[in-house]
Amino acid sequence: MSDWADTMGDAVKAAFLAGVMAEASKQARHAGKATVAITADVGVKTVKKVKRKASAYSKRYGAAFRKVAGRFKLKNGSWKKNGFKNAQKAAHKLAKGDK
Repeated sequence: MSDWADTMGDAVKAAFLAGVMAEASKQARHAGKATVAITADVGVKTVKKVKRKASAYSKRYGAAFRKVAGRFKLKNGSWKKNGFKNAQKAAHKLAKGDK
């Protein structure tokens, strides 16, 4: 009886931990936070989410967008009509350069 109870206890514990880890991982992904990993000695630890590395083009585009954005804004700082669209187009053209 004791062996059966220990086996069932271990099975219930493992199932509970699996459910907890699945739910924690789901909520972490939903919130955009660090994901949760399980380890043998500690139990539960968090793993930092790796941020993407900005490409050279996206850096050039960001700089170009900041440079041209002022031409497409009103005095109060809001966008002119089609200002964002036109600023985006101008920034892509500037960032692309001549290749």
